[in-house]
Formats: sequence, structure tokens, C-alpha cells
Amino acid sequence: MTNLGQMMKQAQEFQSKMAEMQESLDRIEVTGSSAGGMVQATLNGKGETRRVKIDPSLISPDDAEVLEDLIVAALNDAMTKVEAHRAEKMAEITGGLRLPPGMSLPF
Repeated sequence: MTNLGQMMKQAQEFQSKMAEMQESLDRIEVTGSSAGGMVQATLNGKGETRRVKIDPSLISPDDAEVLEDLIVAALNDAMTKVEAHRAEKMAEITGGLRLPPGMSLPF
């Protein structure tokens, strides 16, 4: 019975830590960039876009397709950084244990 009680306590602690992590992900912002920083995209820890900055020298009707590609690249760069941050925080919570393949967190 003691093991079951300990497991329940650990599960509650884990749940509490997960809730704290989710709240912290709302507060962090990560910026990705492309074209040497001329295009920047900022996301929160949940991967939601907060803002996009574009150097005015890139804004030209003739180069719309290039600009679109640079925006996508900046967003992808930011998302890669968000995922790395999530993995780091998750490793802190789980003590380095990895989730089984296909299992993800609820965010």
C-alpha cells in the first residue's frame, strides 16, 4: 500500500509541475529569423505567433514570393527553438526520461 501512496503523490507532483510548465510556456517568447535577421518571427512557448518584423528594404511588390519564403523560414526557425525549449523543460520535469514515441504533451 505504501508504494501506491507514493505513486499517487508522485503523480500529483508531476501534474503540478506540468501545470507550472504550461503556464511558463505562455509567458516565454522565442524569436526566429531569416535573411540575416532581416525577417524575424516571435512565437510564444506554445508555438503561437506573436509578431513578425520585416526590414523595410525587403518590401517590394516584385519580390513578394521571396519575402513569403523568408517569413516561412523565420517561423520555422522560431518553432524549432520553441520545441527545443519545450524538450529542455520536459527533461527537467521528468528527470531526463523521454516520452514514448507518439506520446506528446497536451500543448
